[in-house]
Amino acid sequence: MRIRITSGNVARPRAVMAVVIGALACLFIWAPTASAHGTIVDPASRAYQCWRTWGSDHMNPAMQQQDPMCWQAFQANADTMWNWMSALRDGLGGNFQARTPDGQLCSNALTRNDSLNNPGQWKTTNLGANFTMHLYDQASHGADYFRVYVSKNGYDPTTQRLGWGNLDFITQTGRYAPANDITFNVQTSGYRGRHVIFTIWQASHQDQTYMWCSDVNFG
Repeated sequence: MRIRITSGNVARPRAVMAVVIGALACLFIWAPTASAHGTIVDPASRAYQCWRTWGSDHMNPAMQQQDPMCWQAFQANADTMWNWMSALRDGLGGNFQARTPDGQLCSNALTRNDSLNNPGQWKTTNLGANFTMHLYDQASHGADYFRVYVSKNGYDPTTQRLGWGNLDFITQTGRYAPANDITFNVQTSGYRGRHVIFTIWQASHQDQTYMWCSDVNFG
C-alpha cells in the first residue's frame, strides 16, 4: 500500500512546529523577567508605587487626573511597571557616578525606564527623620551593600530631574545574606517636606547594580 503525501499533509506539521518554536522563543525571551530580582518597596520606588497602585487597574482613565506621573509612565512604556523588579545594569564595577549621567538616576540609565526620571507630582511616602527601608528581592541575591542618598534642601523634584549634585550621601550599609526581605535603618536630620531618596543596591551574586528613586515627605 502506498501512502500519498500531499502538500497539505506536509504543511500541517510545519505549521504546528512553527507554533511550538514560537512559544518556546517567547519563554526564552521572558525568562529573565520570570526569574526576577527586586526593588525598594518601602518607601516605594517610583515604578513599584505605580504598579502597586494601578497594576490591576491600569486602563482606568482616572489615573491621568489622580496620579499623573504614573499615567505618563504607563503611556511611555507599561513594561517599566510590569518589570519593576528588573531595573538592573551589569558590570559597573562601582563606577556609579561616571556610568550614570545626571538626569538618568531614577531610571538607572535604562532608556526603557526614562519616564521615571521625569519631574512632577509623584506620590510620596510620609517619613520621620529616622526610618526603615525595605528591599523585596524575589531571587534572594543578598547585598554587598546599599548606598542611600537624600535630595538636598532646595532641590525641587516636581520641576527638576535628579542629578548627582542634587544629592546628600547619607549612609552605606554592610553586607546582607540572601533573603527575600532585607530591611535596614536610616538616620537623617535637617530635612522637611518633599524629597527624593536615591538608593543603590549592589547585589551579591554578581556585579549587578540597581538604582531607584523613592519620593518621600519628611514630617
